[in-house]
Formats: sequence, structure tokens, C-alpha cells
Amino acid sequence: MRRINALMIVAVLGLTLSVAQAEDKKPDATIKLSGGSVAAGLGVSWGSGTLTYQGKEYPISVTGISVGDVGITKLDASGSVYNLKSLDDFDGNYTGLGAGAAVAGGGSAVTMRNQNGVNVNLVATTQGVKIVLGGGGVDMRIKK
Repeated sequence: MRRINALMIVAVLGLTLSVAQAEDKKPDATIKLSGGSVAAGLGVSWGSGTLTYQGKEYPISVTGISVGDVGITKLDASGSVYNLKSLDDFDGNYTGLGAGAAVAGGGSAVTMRNQNGVNVNLVATTQGVKIVLGGGGVDMRIKK
């Protein structure tokens, strides 16, 4: 079973790395998210975070991420943003480019893209959290 889990981790990380390599090798921005579920099992979720772009930090809002199974109510994730040519391209609905998978320590990784071609690679840093994209994707916006 551990070998299967290890193979899944390698496959998802390989997908994430191949998407990143298809873009610029260095990320255009970084992202940190935190949030939680309003009620376990309903998929209602919220979050906020920070987009660091060109040396400046921008607060962002996030809706549409489900955070794991019953009893999991907190999400902490960070990642890299690719193909962000202007700040205006960040806002939008992000959908998954591949299936997420568990990573070492019980977290998970997911790669998603918005309508402007911006890619976000996220890794959950809280043990036991599973990132699940909502049915309509994840909506991320810079707070104004």
C-alpha cells in the first residue's frame, strides 16, 4: 500500500512539475492560503490568503475549496503561481488540471488553471487535510 501511495505522490508531483516547466521555470508569484469549512460534509468553504507578486503582497479571497473529510475544518496551503503576466489575470475561476493526491505527512497537492491561463500549484501543509476542488472550481480574487 505504501508503494502505491508513493507512486501516486510521484505521479501528481510529476504533473505539477511538468505544468510548471511548461511555463517559466521560476514562478511569477507565490500564494499562501488559509481557511476552513462552514459545516463538515456540505462542501461550503471559505478562505483567504496572500498573493506575493513583484515584491508586493495582495490579500485574496477564496471560495470553492472543500477541506477534506468530516472533522477537518482548517486548511493551510502554499504554492507557486505561473503565467501571471499582470495582476488583472489572477482573478477568476480555477479548475483542476489533474487529480490531487496525498503527499507525505497526510497533506495533498493540486494544480489548477483559470480562464486567463494562470496556473497555481498548491500543497496543503496541515497534516490530514485533503484539498478537493468544488464542483464549479475554485474562485480566487484579489480583495480591493
